[in-house]
Amino acid sequence: MPISHAVWTVSTEPKEISQGILPSEQMLEEMIVAQPRILSSEWMLIGRQVGTGHGGWIDLLAIAPDGTLVVVELKRDKTPREVVAQALDYASWIEGLEADDVAAIYSKFKSGQSLSQDFLAFFGQLLDEDSINDSHQVVIVAATLDSSSERIVNYLNDRGLAINVLFFQVFNTGDQQLLSRAWLIDPGEVQVHAASVTKGGEKEPWNGEFYVSFGANDTSVWDEAIEYGFVSGGGGSWYSNSLRMLDEGDRIWVKIPGKGFVGVGRVSGPRIAANEFRIEGGPALDKLAGGYHRELKDDQEKSEYFVPVDWLYTVPENQAIQEVGMFGNQNTVCKPKTPKWRATVERLKEKFDVAV
Repeated sequence: MPISHAVWTVSTEPKEISQGILPSEQMLEEMIVAQPRILSSEWMLIGRQVGTGHGGWIDLLAIAPDGTLVVVELKRDKTPREVVAQALDYASWIEGLEADDVAAIYSKFKSGQSLSQDFLAFFGQLLDEDSINDSHQVVIVAATLDSSSERIVNYLNDRGLAINVLFFQVFNTGDQQLLSRAWLIDPGEVQVHAASVTKGGEKEPWNGEFYVSFGANDTSVWDEAIEYGFVSGGGGSWYSNSLRMLDEGDRIWVKIPGKGFVGVGRVSGPRIAANEFRIEGGPALDKLAGGYHRELKDDQEKSEYFVPVDWLYTVPENQAIQEVGMFGNQNTVCKPKTPKWRATVERLKEKFDVAV
């Protein structure tokens, strides 16, 4: 159903703020370029008005921490169905880009600057060229979208195509205008869809086993995760959103990026914010030595989030298992739908002595 906002003043006599109209979608594009957080704090803009070579121009192109490319298409004057079709057409072109192509797009957007260096400065981690554009998302930006188009977007997303709609509305207050936004689909859910199938890879039904990436460092300590039974992610919604995909009883296979697989366990409870997670009856952050973004514990978006786990088998970090061809992904949680993931799980069952 179409999404609509209403904004009220906070007082003993609330007053509704009247809705306004943005002068142009061109202005919205310029606002996003000037302040990309309007779109998402988790994506880095790497291109604007990117030519596809067959007459089309992608409004904005962004990259996520795992190298996923995000096609952003503003509705402008196109009909709803036209904008959905056009966005999918652009996505089909994006799928064929290699690392050098993406770097060239960025060099035109930010003349004289390096994608790898700026990626490191923005995300605080190295850009893995092998994973650039391994998957992609499509985001349609619109003030409104008709019910038929919304059904199409939901249908595509339900079937594994990572597509979403970001709604913007404008409100007038005095001589200023305020901009609000709302997603049609939970961005964490779309993020997981994007990570489930790699570019050009063979697809198969999901095997029911979850992959978890545990960024072991001063922020997150694997020995503590073993001792107290948890996995975690934080520092931004991109890193913690996907933890919501886990339900009690789900089996997870945990990998430390760059090192290998270190454990398998069963989820024993829901995702819990750092300042609410408890260990041995007390606040977890009082017990844990790692950082776990504790300075952000009161920030709902950037806080660390924990998921309790009953471990079936674990190994120390220095005994992590990594073999040629094993699955890997930078997302905190995903449910891969590739033969590589099935083969990885079967091999880990042997190494971890897990019968079923």
